[in-house]
Amino acid sequence: MGFPLPGVSLRVQDDAGQPVPMGEIGGIQVKGPNVFGGYWRMPEKTAEEFTADGFFKTGDVGRIDERGYVTIVGRSKDLIISGGYNVYPAEIEGYINELPGVAESALVGVQHPDFGEVGVAVVIAKPGATVRPEAVIAELKAKLANFKIPKRCFVVSELPRNTMGKVQKNLLRDQYAKLFT
Repeated sequence: MGFPLPGVSLRVQDDAGQPVPMGEIGGIQVKGPNVFGGYWRMPEKTAEEFTADGFFKTGDVGRIDERGYVTIVGRSKDLIISGGYNVYPAEIEGYINELPGVAESALVGVQHPDFGEVGVAVVIAKPGATVRPEAVIAELKAKLANFKIPKRCFVVSELPRNTMGKVQKNLLRDQYAKLFT
């Protein structure tokens, strides 16, 4: 992402609202003259999304390094908690998207009886390329910690998108929700 704009305060906090150590991942909060003051005619939503000291909870998850550089690793609503470990889909998607023949991917969390949630990768192959789900998993096993490896991978022709072109991960979660139940 980069450095905060001049006049903008930015911090990274845990779920309890406490600052996380430098370089650790947490929820990004911002405050400044360019940050909106609340939701119009929605005081409950405003109270939910703002802290008592006026910081807006962006819904982004990231970290700040020792130089003050901010890196976003994903969205809090997309976070997968698998066996007690946090899995950030954007990180895994980055690895998948670098694999030969892969055009795009999405990782979603679905319920699992043993791990609480597990990742399911949904992949689109580049035109003319063949991508095998088991090959995707094998490649990831060589690069990532075991808890980050998707338990299943599916190759599809397209990902569901909204009118703005954003992948609708909620529809993917619904589609694959019963895989392990």
